Amino acid sequence: MATRKQDDRSSGVLETEHSKTKPPRLYRVLLLNDDYTPMDFVVVVLQKFFGLGREQATRVMLKVHHEGKGLCGVYPLDVAATKVEQVSAFARQNQHPLACVLEEN
Repeated sequence: MATRKQDDRSSGVLETEHSKTKPPRLYRVLLLNDDYTPMDFVVVVLQKFFGLGREQATRVMLKVHHEGKGLCGVYPLDVAATKVEQVSAFARQNQHPLACVLEEN
């Protein structure tokens, strides 16, 4: 932002004023394990909503299966919340109880 210099108004000289903004807080998007959602469906979700390749999506799916949860990605709050809602809606449409949550990073 440019501001007029206080002590030199007659010359019309502008000085640059620097303001610092903090980067946005980041949130982790996680898939939670359940005993009913097919593994193939979880892989499709990871590919469709998180842009993972088949191999990486399979690795995350196996982590969810064996450890109870798996990291899908880290995003600013608005993006993370949108992804959680998209995944939840897609799972409901396909009659699966797959849970997707976010937590502060």
